[in-house]
Amino acid sequence: MIGTQNKRAYWQQRAEAAEATVLELQGVLPRFEALAAQVAQMQQVLEKAQSENFVLREAHDSLAVEVATLRAENATLRAENAALRERNEELTVLVAGLQRQLFGRKTEKMPPVEKEIRDQEGRPADPEKAARRRKKNAQTRKELPTEEVLHPLPEEKKVCPKCGGTDFRKLPTGEETSEYEYRPARVVRRVHTQEKWACRCGECILTAEGPTKVWEGASYGPGLVAQVVTAKCVDSIPLYRQEKQFKRLGIPMARATLVFLFHRCANVLAPIWRALQEYVTSQDLVQADETPMPTQEKKKGYIWTFLTDLAILYVFSMSRSGETPCQVLGGKTGTLVVDAYSGYNRITTPDGWTRAGCLAHVRRKFFEAITYCPDAQQAMDLIREVYRVEHQARERGLVGTAAHLLLRQQHTRPIMDRFHEWLDGQNGRYPPKTPMAKAVSYALSHWKELTEFLSDARLPPDNNRSESALRIAALGRKNFLFIGHEEAGRNLAGLYSLVMTCEANGVNPQQYLADVLIRVQSHPDSRVQELLPHNWKVLFGQPPPPPA
Repeated sequence: MIGTQNKRAYWQQRAEAAEATVLELQGVLPRFEALAAQVAQMQQVLEKAQSENFVLREAHDSLAVEVATLRAENATLRAENAALRERNEELTVLVAGLQRQLFGRKTEKMPPVEKEIRDQEGRPADPEKAARRRKKNAQTRKELPTEEVLHPLPEEKKVCPKCGGTDFRKLPTGEETSEYEYRPARVVRRVHTQEKWACRCGECILTAEGPTKVWEGASYGPGLVAQVVTAKCVDSIPLYRQEKQFKRLGIPMARATLVFLFHRCANVLAPIWRALQEYVTSQDLVQADETPMPTQEKKKGYIWTFLTDLAILYVFSMSRSGETPCQVLGGKTGTLVVDAYSGYNRITTPDGWTRAGCLAHVRRKFFEAITYCPDAQQAMDLIREVYRVEHQARERGLVGTAAHLLLRQQHTRPIMDRFHEWLDGQNGRYPPKTPMAKAVSYALSHWKELTEFLSDARLPPDNNRSESALRIAALGRKNFLFIGHEEAGRNLAGLYSLVMTCEANGVNPQQYLADVLIRVQSHPDSRVQELLPHNWKVLFGQPPPPPA
C-alpha cells in the first residue's frame, strides 16, 4: 500500500510540474511569437539588404570596368601626347633648320680659331703674314706674259703751255701704268708634215716618224682632251655647256664627240688610276666617306672617296652597302677614319681596320639641337677647346709628331674627359627622339672611336678632309644632274681620282693630263706608280734646268 501511495505522489508531482511547465510555456509563447515576428521582419530586411547589395555590386563592377577603360584611355592619350610632343619637337627643329637655310646661317662651320685667339688676347693680325701673301701674289703677277703698248704723243700736242715753244726732246723713260687683260682660249689646227727622203738609187723612200697620238687615229690632241676632262671634273662644267664654249671658239663639236673624248681618256688612263687605288690601299691610315650620285635610269648610285696624305681615290658603286669598302680595303689593316655609317662595319673588325670617329659629326648634331635646346652650346664649346689645341699644334709645326701626341695627352684628354662627364649628366634628360637626345646618344655610343685620335698623333679628330673631297662630286651632281650608266660612273670616278689628287699636290691637272695621256703609252707597266700625280710632280712636272 505504501509503495502505491508513493507512486501516486510521484506521478502527481510530475503532473503538477508538467502543468507548471505548460503554464510557463503558455506565458513564453507570446514572446516567442513576437520573436518570430521580429525574425521574419529581420529576414525581410536582410533580403532587402541583399537585393540592394546585389545592385551595389553590379554598380561597383560597372564602375570598375569604367575606371579600367578610363585608365587605358588615359594611358593611350599619354602615349599619343608624348608621341605628339616628340613629333612637335622634331617639326620645330625641322622648321628652324629650314628657316636657317632660308634666312640664317647655313653652315655649322666654326669661325677660325686663330682669329678667336687673337681677338681674346687683343693681338692684331700678323702683318708679316699679310705682307708675304701680297709679295707672293705680286711675284705671280709679274711672271705673266707681258705686252708693251706704246702711246705716242701726237705732233699737234707738242706745244709748250708755258712758252709756246715746239722744240721738244724725248725722255728715256715714259710714264708707265699696267692693267691685266683677258685673252680668250683658242683652238688651233696643228698640221704635222712628215718629211720624205728618197734614195738616189730610186729604190728606197724614208719617212720621218709622226707625232704620238692620244690613241691611234685620234683627231684631237692631248691638250684638248685634257681641257674637256679638266673642265668637267675640276670646274664641274657639263659637256653640253662645253659644247657651247667650243662653238664660241670657232670649232663646232658635237656633244657625242665630247662624251667620246671624256670616256676614251678614262680608258687610256685606267692603268694610272688603278695604280692610285693600289697606292691608297697600301697605306695604314685612310679617311673615307660617300655621297649619292643619281644615274640616268633613275637609280641611285654612290661616289665613295678614300684618301690618304698624298692621294684621293674615288670609287663609283650602285649600292651604299659595305661591299664597296670591302672591295677597296678588304684584306688590309690600319686605321680608317669614318662616320658612324654601318656600311663600314664589315671591315672595321678586330682582325681588320681600326675605326676612328669624327668629332665634326658630333658637333653637327649638337648644332642641329641648339635651336630648341641651349644646353647644346656647352658641347660645342668643349669641342671648340679641342680644336684650339689642334691649332696650337699647327702653329708650332708639331702636327703628327711625338710632341703633338704629348700636347693631346696633356690638354685634349682632360677636355674629352669633361665632355664625357657632361654627356653622362645629360643622358636621359630629354625625350628619346629629340635632336638633343640623339646627339647625346650618338656621342656616348661611339665614344671609343671618337677618342682614337688621342693615342695617335697622325689621326685627325674629324673626317672633314674626306667630306671636302666629296664637294666636287656634289657640285658636279648639281650641274650635270646624273651620270649615264654604271661604266660612265666608274670612268668619272677614275678621272676624279687623278685630277683631285693633282689639286691636293699643287699640280696643274690640265698640264698633268696632257702629259700622261702621251707618256702612259710608252711607260713601263711595272713603273706606272711614277705617273701618279705626287710622283709625276717630282719626276716630270718640274721645269727643265736652265742651259749652262
